[in-house]
Amino acid sequence: MTVGSARKRRIHKSGVLIVISLGAIFAGFPVFWMFVNSFKPNSEIFAFPPKIISPNFTLDAYFEIFNNPEKVRFFINSYIVAICVTLLTLLIALQTAYAFSRYRFRGKGLVNMVIITLQSVPPITLMIPYFSLVVTLKLYNTYQGLILTHMVFTLPYAVIMLTGYLNTLPRELDEAVKIDGGSALTALWRILVPISIPGIVSVGIYTFMISWNGIQLLMGQHSYEWNQMMSMSILGSIPVLALFLLFQRYFLGGLTSGAVKA
Repeated sequence: MTVGSARKRRIHKSGVLIVISLGAIFAGFPVFWMFVNSFKPNSEIFAFPPKIISPNFTLDAYFEIFNNPEKVRFFINSYIVAICVTLLTLLIALQTAYAFSRYRFRGKGLVNMVIITLQSVPPITLMIPYFSLVVTLKLYNTYQGLILTHMVFTLPYAVIMLTGYLNTLPRELDEAVKIDGGSALTALWRILVPISIPGIVSVGIYTFMISWNGIQLLMGQHSYEWNQMMSMSILGSIPVLALFLLFQRYFLGGLTSGAVKA
């Protein structure tokens, strides 16, 4: 290797490192700013010039949340709904995606079109008809009504993503199970699901994120409790971050290597 080529490689690596660093700062700074603002009084959130560390450092925002039964209830409800939506979405989407990925049936194209259409419809346009439907079905102010409403928006995305993921898995896996006398459900849950963990985790985390809505209560008619919104967002981010840290090893890929029977 010549001196010139070695120098070019160093310059290239330095450039890539700078770009990655700038991207990390750009992506991480809002989270950092949200974190530091959660320890400020509400009156200092928009102070100018802004201060990273407030001289009036306080945990009041967190205490206000945990000492207010209504806010704690709202926070818990958000987790209950988000967890149920995530589990039910994955349960239904996996079986639906398997059908789309492995079978041909009448009306498949139409159903696909409906799913894609639902994914592209702005949620606000459906608010009035959904509200009328929920009231008619006597699901107003219930977990069931809220869970079903959220799933209308999470399920199409999950089906689309998981269908694409299952399409990348070799059909020999299914055939091997059928040769051994197993059913389609056995192939799905015993073989395909364990090696589809990266896709399932990604869809599950995204579903949880768009379903969780714990800070809405802190938006008042005339003012926002910004510091409490920041602290609620931090608390809401903890389980998502934990999921990422717990399942990050599954994103390395290569889980299907050697899975096909010889």
